[in-house]
Amino acid sequence: MTTDYIPADYQFDLEAFFPDYIFERITEIRVDHPEVIEQQAQNRKRRSKLTHDGKMTILAADHPARGVLGVGGDPFKMADRQQYMGRILRVLTTTSFDGFMSTPEMIDELLIVDYLVQQGGGPSFLDGKILIGCMQRGGLNGFPGEIDDRFTAYTAESLARTRLDGGKMLIRLVPDDERTLKTMAYCAEAVKELNHYHVPAFVEPLRMDYVNGRWVNKHNADELVKAVGILAGLGDSSRYTWLKVPYCEDFRRVAMATTLPLILLGGPSNEDPRSTYADFAAGMATRSNVRGAMVGRNVSFPGRDDPAAVAQAIDDIVHRGISAETAIQVTQAHRDKDMDSLVRYIQE
Repeated sequence: MTTDYIPADYQFDLEAFFPDYIFERITEIRVDHPEVIEQQAQNRKRRSKLTHDGKMTILAADHPARGVLGVGGDPFKMADRQQYMGRILRVLTTTSFDGFMSTPEMIDELLIVDYLVQQGGGPSFLDGKILIGCMQRGGLNGFPGEIDDRFTAYTAESLARTRLDGGKMLIRLVPDDERTLKTMAYCAEAVKELNHYHVPAFVEPLRMDYVNGRWVNKHNADELVKAVGILAGLGDSSRYTWLKVPYCEDFRRVAMATTLPLILLGGPSNEDPRSTYADFAAGMATRSNVRGAMVGRNVSFPGRDDPAAVAQAIDDIVHRGISAETAIQVTQAHRDKDMDSLVRYIQE
């Protein structure tokens, strides 16, 4: 793709939005007032319903907890926590994105920054957001036995206790590896426990093969139709289950394989959001059970662009049904808006 949608001299300035002094205060709160995290979790105003219009946009940020740090050609792009957290905050404080999914330490960091904003007289940016906890990151990238994906983060009980809005899990389906069946059993038990606490489960199937020393996705309609049927049957009830699936050619077959609500995943970042816009616009138009997107690096690290601008465009695709072409216009219009949404309340 060409890059004519973005000015040649434009580069999103993370430091202007999320300067060093704010980043350093997160550790200060962790050391001096760790109780703030629990207090903020208990005081956060939650939605009365999971969605306002039956659809949702969720920013995903659970990759580092499995040892996945790469974006594009940089294998450590997400290793800089100031860059990573700043880009997440950029989306959650300045766009209509519905919520966030991640591991405990990153949700804790958001709760701390929300506290700092409120201490400075600002409104909570987490009130009314959907917060989904990642339950399982035990399948460490590149480790032997990676496919045996153990649950190492939130439990159903801790999600309910901290008043989060859902629990996310992943099953990498590898037909010639019986460790897939172990992960299936872990996930089935987690769905049962989430049902007990009336907490929604977000379950992601990834059909994978081991090729030339690494795991690669096998995203096609034949494989995803089978995966959707398998995962829809997990646990003692599907009443709170959502499935997170990749878009693919002939996606209508995938959507027709279940009545469960589907949300689209973003996949690895190509640092140009336009293909993501095209896939999401096509996916949302497929069938009424396609209800949104849970997207990570394609929003957080969209090349030189502003994560908030890309996020707002995706939110408009999901909630307003705009086209991929119109999404580019939204991106251009939203770039660098409200760059002071943190510094106006958190003073140096």
